Amino acid sequence: MDLPAARRPARLDRAGRLDGNSRNPDQQTRVSAVPMNTRPDNIESSTPDADSSEPSGRSMKGCAPFFQTVQFMTVLPAPMSPRFDQDWIRAAGRYFPLVGSLIGATGAGVLLCAHKIWPGAIAAMLAVATTVIMTGALHEDGLADTADGLFGGRNRTQRLAIFKDSRLGTYGAVALCLTFGLRVAALASAPPMVGAAALIAAHGLARASLLVVMAFLPYGGDIATARTVYPERKFSAATMVLAGVMAVLAFAWLAAIAPAAAALGLTLAGSLAIAPPLAAWRLIGGYTGDILGATEQMVEVGVLLGAAGLL
Repeated sequence: MDLPAARRPARLDRAGRLDGNSRNPDQQTRVSAVPMNTRPDNIESSTPDADSSEPSGRSMKGCAPFFQTVQFMTVLPAPMSPRFDQDWIRAAGRYFPLVGSLIGATGAGVLLCAHKIWPGAIAAMLAVATTVIMTGALHEDGLADTADGLFGGRNRTQRLAIFKDSRLGTYGAVALCLTFGLRVAALASAPPMVGAAALIAAHGLARASLLVVMAFLPYGGDIATARTVYPERKFSAATMVLAGVMAVLAFAWLAAIAPAAAALGLTLAGSLAIAPPLAAWRLIGGYTGDILGATEQMVEVGVLLGAAGLL
């Protein structure tokens, strides 16, 4: 799914772009919703023989949606999925909250271990850094592009051009600093166990929010140049229910040990998460991969801020 990057647009003066950050236009660049370690040609070549009767082959095919989600959302090694076709997200979407919870659980483990050695601020920074590294800054990249594009562009065409520009602009840099700082500060302010539970809840709920955006908004980017194939049909009821159950389970620990903080986090997450898709719907006509990344970040910030409050 990593396609050769199109030539980057010329510098857009209204976008607040920073000098000296431009990449070679012929290089491949990563956008917020593109799995780094997957190429369609390689995937097709690894498709198991349809006539194969080996149990391992059938088992791998059955687990393909989960492994596709791992490849899509993290930089972790995973067995090659049979293929990424037009409807792969519709099948893999049910696992978004599960993979998100696993990312959060890893960060939670780092947080609890680091608290035994360092002060809270250092432990919080290490935990957040761990989750960012696991995802390859996938959603942070989308947040930065969203801030640059929606605030820096004057019209839909210019905003979409900024989304595809690999340079980091002023708006994107400010958004990254604010969200990273808020996440670290919130975790440092919360008790270690509450912070650990909040990380799992935040990452699980944040990935579930992506399904909601894709279910209710049309794709607003240029389909001809999109590097990720988003579903044209809506998610099935079973997918939405299963994803919802996983999101609730991810939230269960936080709700059990700090119910007031969990309620506040849920309220803040919903209030913040609605901003990127609504702005995108008004300004470009729907969501893009970058909008999804920004939505995920808003949910994380909201849940973690709630975990630090009402304690």
